[in-house]
Amino acid sequence: MVKQERAARTRRVILSAAARIFEERGYQAATVNEILASAGVTKGALYFHFPSKEHLAEGVLHAQDLDVPIPERACKIQQMVDTVVLHAHRLQTDPMVRAGVRLSLDQQAQGLDRSGPFLRWSEVGTQLLSEAKAQGELLPHVTPTETADVLVGAFAGIQAMSQALTNYQDLPTRVSALLRHILPSVVVPSVLTAVDLTPTRGAAVYTELQTLHPDLPTLHPERQPAAVS
Repeated sequence: MVKQERAARTRRVILSAAARIFEERGYQAATVNEILASAGVTKGALYFHFPSKEHLAEGVLHAQDLDVPIPERACKIQQMVDTVVLHAHRLQTDPMVRAGVRLSLDQQAQGLDRSGPFLRWSEVGTQLLSEAKAQGELLPHVTPTETADVLVGAFAGIQAMSQALTNYQDLPTRVSALLRHILPSVVVPSVLTAVDLTPTRGAAVYTELQTLHPDLPTLHPERQPAAVS
């Protein structure tokens, strides 16, 4: 048991170091030696968990997922909104999430399968929108899969714009504006009037999750280093 805990701790240290390097330098420029130096572990320990730089990047891509689900909401559109704004809050506050997003959008990451996060978010969005449609929350013309893909793509563009202009400092406000522009075209007006789209919603949802899962770390927006192109 002690050995397993030590191995899990070493894996987390390596992933955290890889996230820092990938976020700062991108996939192509990052080297295993840089990650080794940042993690402070032996080459054998690193390769035991991650046989290659590609495996390290895949580990970071998967580590950005939050293992605890958002509590069920009676209104499925609110649950979908909470899922989106929570990710925005974590993108603003969690280095692992920022690194995962940078890798997802890194067109220079040759040989790395970057489709996973897009497919997962589209699947989550389709599921919630399908439940919303079954409850009569969506306008008749809406196709959940199509709307989910639009939201995922639009979010990717909004976060990239926020990163370039303000290093994510204005991301909650931009995501709130995105939702206020898109949702009226897909959600029944009487439902939408009761949905919380405020920029502070993401932080509130994370605080709610901390109450339910006290082991979650406390994340605060911080001043990020200058954007790296």
